[in-house]
Amino acid sequence: MKKAKGRMDERILVCVYYGPNGERLIKRGHKMASMLDCPLYILTVDPLPYDEFDAEKSGYIERWKELAEELDVEEFILRDNARRPTAKVIAEVAHQYNITQIIIGQTAQSRWEEITKGSFINVLLREITFVDIHIVSIDRRIKGEDDAYFEKGVRGYLVKDDKGYRLCFTYSKDVHYEGIFYKEVGTDFNNGVFKFIKNNRSCQVHITEDRVTNPKKLHPYLAEEELKE
Repeated sequence: MKKAKGRMDERILVCVYYGPNGERLIKRGHKMASMLDCPLYILTVDPLPYDEFDAEKSGYIERWKELAEELDVEEFILRDNARRPTAKVIAEVAHQYNITQIIIGQTAQSRWEEITKGSFINVLLREITFVDIHIVSIDRRIKGEDDAYFEKGVRGYLVKDDKGYRLCFTYSKDVHYEGIFYKEVGTDFNNGVFKFIKNNRSCQVHITEDRVTNPKKLHPYLAEEELKE
């Protein structure tokens, strides 16, 4: 049973889309909700039905759900198979849950490019009255848990060889894992973090000069036949 919030006159809605910045927005919303002691809701909108999501999208959804549980979020709301404009869906949810504050990331995702131009916000403001909208500026670089900054992610692959696993950016039949590589800012080598989806869970390993730093960390994700090799 969720703990009753002190202020029910304030309700915060965080709107997230796929990508590493979604988690940061949720944590920003949680910080605001904690300060106000009010309920927090998370919303993501997608035109596809949930059963057509690929592994990457499903991984983000599962991670956000886990984070919602960890942070005692009031409700995680997924509006899939959405045929109407995103602004109208957000407005509908805001009215349904009596939202008073909305948090949206400024960095554009493919479907929300209008945000940076202002047109999306103008539409949203016309749809919603008496709601504060917070546009959070998010750097294209991503800050990791170890305080390192990473560049925007690029698609990469892990290939197994006699020394372990190495990172490459060209698909081949020898590829074991496909995911997104985030290169650490300020390095000439491919040092950073490789994130991938396995069994609908988000996983990551560190990369140093094109190689997985600790291949043993991959063992929980390896298939039984791979472990026998």
